[in-house]
Amino acid sequence: MKQILVATDFSRSAGNALAYALAMAKTLKMEVVAIHAIHPTEGINNSTYNAIFIESYYENKRAALKEWAGNIKAKENYTDVKLETTCDVGFLRAVITNHTEKNPVELLVMGITGATGISGIVGSNASMVVTKMRIPTLIVPLESSFTNFPIITLATDYETVLSPKDITALSELLKASGTRKMQVLYVAEKSDEVHIQTGEKRIRELLPDTKIEFNYIMDSSAPNGIMDFIKSNHTDILCLVKHHHNIIYRLFTSSTVNQVLNKSVKAILVLHE
Repeated sequence: MKQILVATDFSRSAGNALAYALAMAKTLKMEVVAIHAIHPTEGINNSTYNAIFIESYYENKRAALKEWAGNIKAKENYTDVKLETTCDVGFLRAVITNHTEKNPVELLVMGITGATGISGIVGSNASMVVTKMRIPTLIVPLESSFTNFPIITLATDYETVLSPKDITALSELLKASGTRKMQVLYVAEKSDEVHIQTGEKRIRELLPDTKIEFNYIMDSSAPNGIMDFIKSNHTDILCLVKHHHNIIYRLFTSSTVNQVLNKSVKAILVLHE
């Protein structure tokens, strides 16, 4: 069964991300896996370290993860969604990579704490995953919830070619939206009609079953153009492509992104070329 992988540190934002993933999985008939990375030095007291007891610590952590995830599933009433947990020793990047290499993961979901979290995301675990790993990643601010008919906006320059894995993830997200509609936002300093026509044609070919609304903003700053659009046009999920690393970085460190996330965007999906 296809999986939605949720990285967790047992925080409120991680719990909210798990609830969000469970709602998506119910619609898509997917399995959810909550994954936790135990830091290599966690549970070790250098002065009294005893190898006999460290495995007991790991087992307790795995049991705690299972109980934590099970409680959220029961509270959110997603008893019909298959939920598994996995807890391994290592750095987060390695633990996630190891799991995705062995399992059919369609999407990674990570929670952040909201306004404070998004402004400080660069340097965090979420930022590491976004910038260092090639896996479709949905960033979910605290208290955001998956709606039955989310409005999805893809920001693009019509130059990026999405990977097959990311096209699949985007298609699954559109399927979960219930409407199979998507807004496409193109921001550029000047208009190039041939480039625009070619770009529109490519996106229609990639998502033939999706109703697409194309939007254009002429602005020398792509981040500013994106912000202007989502402040005046409702967007539940904003899709960005890692090809725009500078855009992602500047969006996540912008003083205006806090306001946008609180009032309009409920999640950010990061894709890769």
